[in-house]
Amino acid sequence: MLRATLFAGLATLALLVPAAAADFTLSQAIKARAAAKEQPTFVVSYHDPALSVAVPMRNGVEAAGKEFNVNALFTGPVGGGAEKQVAELENWITKGVDGLAVSSSSTDALAPVINKALAAGIPVVTFNTDNPASQRLTFVGQDLVYSGVVMGETLVKEMGEKGKILIFTVDAAAQWSKDRENGARQALAKHPGITIASLVNTTNEPQQIYAAIENAVLANPDITGIISLDCCSFPAIGQYLERNGMAGKIPVVGSDLLPQTRELIISGALTSTITQNPQRQGHDAVLVLNQIYAEGKMPPSHTDTGVEVIDKSNVEKHQAE
Repeated sequence: MLRATLFAGLATLALLVPAAAADFTLSQAIKARAAAKEQPTFVVSYHDPALSVAVPMRNGVEAAGKEFNVNALFTGPVGGGAEKQVAELENWITKGVDGLAVSSSSTDALAPVINKALAAGIPVVTFNTDNPASQRLTFVGQDLVYSGVVMGETLVKEMGEKGKILIFTVDAAAQWSKDRENGARQALAKHPGITIASLVNTTNEPQQIYAAIENAVLANPDITGIISLDCCSFPAIGQYLERNGMAGKIPVVGSDLLPQTRELIISGALTSTITQNPQRQGHDAVLVLNQIYAEGKMPPSHTDTGVEVIDKSNVEKHQAE
């Protein structure tokens, strides 16, 4: 019965469902549990739960677990690391969970284990960070390239069409960072008077982030704008500028609305942030997995959690994420 429902849904959504989803079939064990209306176990694997942005994601996962009466577990390798994330996922596959949502620490490293789970009949969706090299069933999250475009366009509005900028990221090799960087470069390339001095890879350790920011700014005293591609180097940039009497003198555009980021936008040390609704990303990753499990409903190719620009004019209307 579940299989018939699954393929009926596929026919209806033929134009929206990715090719990999059209070929996917739930394992017999998962079908049996679904038919018996057993409570499913979904694992939501984030590439680094130690990051501040993971807090609202975890909240979203927990809220969805209660809403849909499912066992939703938020996990991942603390501190990051593709090998550790792959090992964790291998363990969940062996245990036979009913669905996986994955934010990949590395596209190439994670694609094989995602495909392995799918081949075993375990539905896998990506969230927050997509894995286009895999056969994942759908992506739940922001259009990351477009978010980078908005970052670039927003910075140009603040600094003008001429100048020299720095771009910071905690992980230049990660797919999310590459996507946002690509989008930002697309937007900035439309303005020949703007040059990118450097892409600075800070890593995600707080002291190293701050040191990388300090070194880059000291090496480029003539910069007129800054972009941060992530949640965590962004507030550190604001801190550095405040401590060195530079707050408000250099436009800084970044990502997410952590509590410290919100305070620094209010104080004027940071200019604008591009939010992506991380709580909804965690929630909707579980929602999609539950639709596959309980309803046999295959998802569309992308659930977009949106892009919103927040600056001093509207920041007080928004809660920190």
